[in-house]
Amino acid sequence: MDEIKVYSKDELHLKPNVKGAKMWAVGLEKAMLTYFEMESNTKFPEHSHKAEQITLILEGELTFTYNRKEVTLKQGEVIAIPSNMIHSAFTGSKPCKAVDAWSPIREDYK
Repeated sequence: MDEIKVYSKDELHLKPNVKGAKMWAVGLEKAMLTYFEMESNTKFPEHSHKAEQITLILEGELTFTYNRKEVTLKQGEVIAIPSNMIHSAFTGSKPCKAVDAWSPIREDYK
């Protein structure tokens, strides 16, 4: 993309992701932003990816597991996950909204 693009709210359609989660994605050549709305008891199974990931919790809570650790992030908290790190995530009894920044872009989210 070689020009500035503005996305109206009407263009950002939520699409299904894992069971219980919907998301949209906006990407450039080297970076991407995703927005997730997750129902309670949503699970993102253990995985890794080439992209670095920075997640900001907007509402609710999201628990991440990695390196035999478990951390629950609340509204306003952030986790930074390096490339190829194995991790999983899940919501508890409440829904959650979060945004992720990615670099490089996730082709599977385009």
